[in-house]
Amino acid sequence: MSEAQALSRLGALCARAEYCLQDMRRKMDAWELPVGADERIIQRLVKDGYVDENRYAHAFVRSKFRFNRWGRDKIVRMLQQKGINQEDIDDALTELNEEELDDTLLELLTAKSRHLNYKNDYDRYVKLLRFAVSRGFSLDSARRCLEKMDFADE
Repeated sequence: MSEAQALSRLGALCARAEYCLQDMRRKMDAWELPVGADERIIQRLVKDGYVDENRYAHAFVRSKFRFNRWGRDKIVRMLQQKGINQEDIDDALTELNEEELDDTLLELLTAKSRHLNYKNDYDRYVKLLRFAVSRGFSLDSARRCLEKMDFADE
């Protein structure tokens, strides 16, 4: 594939959805481009505004919280794995507020609790706590939401 073809393909991809630099590099790795072409393409995509790591981080945070219902910790880990710098991550996380996070976690815990097999309240508490942390919510947030749940009524 030529450099022009690769640039055209990646530009078309970026016009449809948000991508980070790491995503672009992964795609180019499989295309056997000439030496140095990948960096020239990356520079051009950034210069033309097709790829913007800050914009990507904001879109990622919105998407993963609203649709996947991930907590702050899991979102941060995934953005770090994608090579997004901490400043962009911190900026994107301003879209999340604690009240929304707690409301979402409370919904998740309530739904999970209905389908959980447990021996006693302590066992259920521990399983729900583990579930919350695995979804990327902080331990403090999980404990706060579990305190709101009434174990006697269910």
